[in-house]
Amino acid sequence: MTLKERITEDMKAAMRAKDAERLSTIRMLLAACKQREVDERIELDDAAIVGLVDKLIKQRKDSITAFTQGGRSDLAAKESAEIQVLQAYLPQRMSADEVNAAVAAIVASLGAAGPGDMGKVMAAAKAQLVGKAEMAAVSAAVKLALAK
Repeated sequence: MTLKERITEDMKAAMRAKDAERLSTIRMLLAACKQREVDERIELDDAAIVGLVDKLIKQRKDSITAFTQGGRSDLAAKESAEIQVLQAYLPQRMSADEVNAAVAAIVASLGAAGPGDMGKVMAAAKAQLVGKAEMAAVSAAVKLALAK
């Protein structure tokens, strides 16, 4: 079963259970998938959907920060609930040690040295680690590895 099929099945289950919050979040995710497919005239695979879910979670985290600063804890709670639903569609995240090891291997394979190679290393790291690790943590690990 592909990730898209799983999301569609979860939407049907949420409809049957009359779980309005979960249903609206899943519909938003499916709408974002469909929008990207139409815009780019492609069929999204599991990796692309994971990347899209990552992007939606990052948007929700940014919204939570803004709502908290604005004193809107009700809206921040709604965004947090959406993050919980979206995280179910992400693969298991790598630990900090695993991210550091993966970044060290990428740096060694590219022969990168110094902050000037940050872009080259990040491009390779993003290709390998998208969906498996949070890109902010990967970026920090790359900076640390290139500073040595």
